[in-house]
Amino acid sequence: MTAPRVAPAIRSARPRVSRHGFAGRVWCLLRARAIGLLAMLAIGGLLAVAGCGEPPQAPLTVGLNSWVGYDPLVLARERGLVDPERVKVVELSTHSESFRHFRNGLLDALTITLDQALKLADDGLDVKIIAVLDESAGADVVMGALPPGGPDRWRGQRVAVEPSTLGRMVLHHMLASQGLAEADVTVVPLAASQHLAALQAGRVAAAVTYEPWASQMRKAGFSPAFDSRQMPGEIVDVLVVRGAVLANRPADVDALLSAWNAGLARYLADPAGAAAALVPGTELTLEDYLLTQAGLRYWLPDESLAFLSGHPSPMQLDSDHLVTTLRDLGLLKHVVAWADLIDTAPASRLTLPGGAR
Repeated sequence: MTAPRVAPAIRSARPRVSRHGFAGRVWCLLRARAIGLLAMLAIGGLLAVAGCGEPPQAPLTVGLNSWVGYDPLVLARERGLVDPERVKVVELSTHSESFRHFRNGLLDALTITLDQALKLADDGLDVKIIAVLDESAGADVVMGALPPGGPDRWRGQRVAVEPSTLGRMVLHHMLASQGLAEADVTVVPLAASQHLAALQAGRVAAAVTYEPWASQMRKAGFSPAFDSRQMPGEIVDVLVVRGAVLANRPADVDALLSAWNAGLARYLADPAGAAAALVPGTELTLEDYLLTQAGLRYWLPDESLAFLSGHPSPMQLDSDHLVTTLRDLGLLKHVVAWADLIDTAPASRLTLPGGAR
């Protein structure tokens, strides 16, 4: 290693006097002060320029409601698997609330059902599906206090339905299974959090709901009349981002998807431990929470990528019945542009053959 340089010794401790005498000394002093002032101004200017730079970019905001199928993302946040400078997980109470926040531009990304993603795209929003998260196999349910009997027991009944495509779709399938149509009942638009009170007050005879509300209804004495096991493959949760966000912030979108993958891996490695950690925020008992999770099938990262890949993709081929249902309900007006709706770039960057990084 080279020895550090040593500054030369000061040759004289006494100040040297200019040949200009006293006046010269005054002039030198003023000049020194002026130079010092200019230097300070220059430094201040540099600091001001630095301070006027662009502010740090806000984290990408992803919204999710109280549906337990989105809990791997909550687990990722609680376990420090999310970079808070890149991604902010925002929890909302209901499907309709998260849907509304996304529509109003308050969220960059959203965990949502496929039917709702199709509705957003049909309404002209530039959204991209970047992952399939889970599939409901009994976790969405119609609860009520209907008397036993055949289809006629539904005729003329009032049914609470959250203002969302999902609620309308479940109701449609339930009524179709009884040979009825939506015109045979009275739909009462209500947020899911208000369904139990409406049932107890007798304002409605049934409610299209999901957890944690369904378990509360069971405890209050209401019974299931229909669930998503009778409509396999139609209730699929997906992760969507705004097209502009995906184009302008690909690294942050990758961080979001990576957080989901990490949270899901942590959950699947220890479902009981993860459930114990997540239950306090769900208004469910541990038993109810595990029962609800049993009604879900999570998609692994490589499964999700395969389902979204290709032209046409398996998602497109499997969604024909869903699209037909939404059109019959008047919820879709345009042909679904699947090529514009699906974007596999983030998953392709993060997923290797055989699983997630």
